[in-house]
Amino acid sequence: MLQGSNIWGHERPLVIRVSFATCVLATVCLPLLGLITCVFISSVFHFEDATGTHCQVPNYLPSISASISLSPECHIWRFCIGLHSAPRLLVAFTYFKFYKARFATRFPESSLSCLNLAFSISENLGLLLLTYVSSTETYFVHKEGFVLFIVSSLIYMLITCRLWKAIKKYSLSPEDAKSHHWKVRFLLLNVCFCVFAGFFYWKHNMYCESGSYTFFALFEYLVVFSNMAFHLTAVWDFKSREVMVISSSEDKDF
Repeated sequence: MLQGSNIWGHERPLVIRVSFATCVLATVCLPLLGLITCVFISSVFHFEDATGTHCQVPNYLPSISASISLSPECHIWRFCIGLHSAPRLLVAFTYFKFYKARFATRFPESSLSCLNLAFSISENLGLLLLTYVSSTETYFVHKEGFVLFIVSSLIYMLITCRLWKAIKKYSLSPEDAKSHHWKVRFLLLNVCFCVFAGFFYWKHNMYCESGSYTFFALFEYLVVFSNMAFHLTAVWDFKSREVMVISSSEDKDF
């Protein structure tokens, strides 16, 4: 929503209001749509390049790394993640402010709030690293970015569930209980999908079995989708809040 007008020759500040839920939805939908688009293009137009493996066994699904390393897929993915990264940091600092106000004098929750912010930023940095350094450019850096993303996201989700367990304990809001309930579910799903993805990746590298890399790619998708679903629970946490941008006509600052 836009607000601003000219009254008696004086311009009122331009105010842009966006519900926090809309901001969260846009933040999650950008990588979601980007990933679906990249996997679709890779599967339809670059199937042989996207599904090839080092031991030449049959594979029927492109991994995420393969999908985002080809062209134009890499440009689509980088565009989506670039737009998504700033709002993602906004959400991270909003949670931090929320936790610090809620647990100002409580230990260990106050310290966990700081760790939660650190791992949220680390998760975002890992995602940016694996995005802008593709597996075909510098595989080691891309791999480390992926590991940083996975490890940081798991620790972030674990800490978040611990904090929301404390919030639910002292809250009468059904929204808080629902948020904690689904956060725990998505965390457990994410851990299970990570275990299966790691198992099939190990199995493929050890035995080069047909179909192992296909299952790895499938569970890799599910890891990312469950991660996105976890972050989407912020819609319940900040349902009544808004993001505002105010421009002043006097000093031209925002």
